[in-house]
Amino acid sequence: MKTTSLFSQEPAKGWVPWGALAPFLLIFFVAAPVLLTDEPFMRWGLVDDRGDPIGAIGLYAFLLIPFAMTGALVLAWVLFVERRPLRTIGLTPGGGAMAFARGLGIGVATIGSIVAAIWAAGGYLPRGFAGAFIAPQDLISIGILFLCFAVQAGVEEIIFRGWLMSALARKFNVALAVILTCAVFTFLHYSRGQEPLITVGVFMFSFFACLWALKARNIWGVMGWHIGWNWLLATGFELPVTGFDASVSALLVKLEPHGPDFLTGGSQGPEGSVISLIFFVGASSTLLWRLRNSAQFN
Repeated sequence: MKTTSLFSQEPAKGWVPWGALAPFLLIFFVAAPVLLTDEPFMRWGLVDDRGDPIGAIGLYAFLLIPFAMTGALVLAWVLFVERRPLRTIGLTPGGGAMAFARGLGIGVATIGSIVAAIWAAGGYLPRGFAGAFIAPQDLISIGILFLCFAVQAGVEEIIFRGWLMSALARKFNVALAVILTCAVFTFLHYSRGQEPLITVGVFMFSFFACLWALKARNIWGVMGWHIGWNWLLATGFELPVTGFDASVSALLVKLEPHGPDFLTGGSQGPEGSVISLIFFVGASSTLLWRLRNSAQFN
C-alpha cells in the first residue's frame, strides 16, 4: 500500500509531523486542555478526584470546555503549522449538511437497535416510559446535551478520523494509519481495570468510524453518526454512555440492566456489550468488502 492523501490531494504548504510523532502530538492536544481544566473543575465541584463529571453541570463542562479547546488546538495546527485546508482532514465542501444529517439519523437508529437487541435478549427490564416528558427541566437538559455531544463527538471525529488518520496516511499508508488511529483512540479511552471486551469494543468502534470516513472520503457522515449515537445513548434509556450517567430521565424508556455484564455492558453501558461488538465487527466487515477495490487499498 502506498502513502496517500485521504480526502484531498492538495499538498501541505507547511510542516506535517513525522509519522511516529503524530500520535504523541494528538495525545498532547487531548491531555493539555484536561490538565488545564482539571484543578478548576475539581475546585468548583464539577468533577470528582478521578476527573469524572459530577451532575448535569459537571457533564456539560466536561463535554464542552476541554473538547472545544482540543478542537481549537488541532484546527489551529492544521491551518497555521501544516498550512493545509480543512478539506484535507475530511471537512470537504459540498454535501456536508446532508451527509451529516444522514449520519445523525443512522447513529440514532444504530444505538437504538443495539439497545433493543440487548433488551430482547433479556439484558434489560423496562421501568417506565418517556419520563423526560413529565420533567421539563430534563427536556431542557436533553437539548443542552445534544449541543454538548455535538462538540465532544464532533471534535473526536475531527482529531482522530480527520487529522490523525490523514496525517499518518501521508507518512505511512492507509492500513497503518487506520491501525494507529484506532490504537490511540483506544488508549485514550482506556481506564485501569477495564474489561477486555470493552477495550476490544472501543477499538472496533474506531475501526468502523475510520472505514466510514475512508468510504465517504469525508468525515461529515461519521461525525453525525457519532453525535447521534452518543446523544441517544445518554438520554434515551437512562443507561451509561462510556461509563458516564447523564442524570436525566429517559427520553424513550427507562431500562434497568438485568443480565450478565457481557450482555448489558455493565457500568460501561451498551457500548461494552457483546451485542455492540457483534454490530461493529459485522458493519466493519461490510465496509471493508465495499472498499476492497478502492484505489486507497491497492
